[in-house]
Amino acid sequence: MTIAISIKGLNKTFHGGRKALDEIHLDIAAGEMVALIGASGSGKSTLLRHMAGLMAGDGASQGLVRVHGQTVQQHGKIASDIRQTRAGIGFVFQQFNLVDRLPVIINVLAGTLHRVPLWRSLLRWFTPTERAQGVDALKRVGIAECSAQRASTLSGGQQQRAAIARAMVQGAKVILADEPIASLDPESSRKVMDILARVNREDKCTVVVSLHQVNVAMKYCPRTIGLHQGRVVYDGPSVALTPMLLRELYGADADEILSLGDHISSLQDSQHTGPHLAWPKPLAALSPMALAA
Repeated sequence: MTIAISIKGLNKTFHGGRKALDEIHLDIAAGEMVALIGASGSGKSTLLRHMAGLMAGDGASQGLVRVHGQTVQQHGKIASDIRQTRAGIGFVFQQFNLVDRLPVIINVLAGTLHRVPLWRSLLRWFTPTERAQGVDALKRVGIAECSAQRASTLSGGQQQRAAIARAMVQGAKVILADEPIASLDPESSRKVMDILARVNREDKCTVVVSLHQVNVAMKYCPRTIGLHQGRVVYDGPSVALTPMLLRELYGADADEILSLGDHISSLQDSQHTGPHLAWPKPLAALSPMALAA
């Protein structure tokens, strides 16, 4: 088994002594699609940023993060060759991280900047082959007709799909998605999760996605990692995440997780791309007695 992401003894303490990550040990295999779940402040976004080398762990710890064998950070220091490593890591932000005034195609082609000369990146000059790659990526996410539009004219769901297309053009073998559907409507959320699942399946890309909705994690991700106050409290099959287990793991914080229903499965859709790992009933349909079990 090839390990895509390896984390050993990672800790992160913010100002004031708040422990954001507490002795994280994880191995994620190449080609897995993994969900990160947890209440607000549990450390999901912080962990993803450490995986990408956007944030360094505590210097006093022995924390080590590697992606496909390349060191991202160690002992609280980002690796000196992090730019080369990041070339293989696509990061999908909750707020899309597009340049509003630029056309969608230029935003997507930003995924090539790690391999084009500086002068071309400054002039935003791309070869016909590179532009064709960008258009193909936009076709795959279903918004090729928007390629010439300014990014600011797209809906939230379309902007998120453009961000995924950028990661495709980048050639990323690992995609880290930080709550990519948190601000989207149900239909847009379904499309974004379907695309991530398809990229995982067709491109053999490792996908780690942080989610608030447990049922969505179960629908799309065979494996779920649960965080609570910076610690891994669950790492296993998504199908095992019953409401009772969640209450055992999270205590009072489980209310925040359980209160968010599955707004994707409620849609009538004949084409499902996920592995269909949802509970028999959406959380919202469970009785208060069942939730308290």
